[in-house]
Amino acid sequence: MGPIGPLDILGQSVQTLNGQPAPGRTVPVGPTFDDTLRHFIESVNELQVESGDKSARFIKGEAVDLHDVMIAAEKAKTSFQLLMELRNKALDLYREAMRIQV
Repeated sequence: MGPIGPLDILGQSVQTLNGQPAPGRTVPVGPTFDDTLRHFIESVNELQVESGDKSARFIKGEAVDLHDVMIAAEKAKTSFQLLMELRNKALDLYREAMRIQV
């Protein structure tokens, strides 16, 4: 699976209802936001597991370079920080939407 751009998620849509066009109804083509978020969370988890594995192997004295351990740890840390920032921004957006008076 290649990199997913914003137009891949938001820019393409088709309008169908039981195979027929339906006014005002859009169905996304390609990965949904849920799929993209799930994929990103799984990627962050994989980086965390890889970092932990390399650290454990280094501590046990196995043949693992220190710079590989540090690179894996920084990748895991950076991706986790990005995930937390996305969560914080989503919560801020939700709170702001709740403040809107109808």
